[in-house]
Amino acid sequence: MSFGSFRARRPYTSPMRSVADDLRKKDREEILKLSNDERLRRAFALGEIAIEAFQQAQGVDRETAIRLLQRRRQASRRPSKCMNDLIG
Repeated sequence: MSFGSFRARRPYTSPMRSVADDLRKKDREEILKLSNDERLRRAFALGEIAIEAFQQAQGVDRETAIRLLQRRRQASRRPSKCMNDLIG
């Protein structure tokens, strides 16, 4: 074997296809077919579902759930008096 000429070898095993990769590709293609308005509607609907799930898991009302989520989001950020006044 000479080192001057490199020949690409085929891998020992063929690459495996992932079911999750196939589903992600299919979802991405379906979402790209939607209008921007419909994408936004779906994103907001998912947000509402997440808030409802958090409410049920924590046993709190909607306003408290939103405030708790905002606090968690701010927890790793630099302290801000303005945000502290807004969300407690």
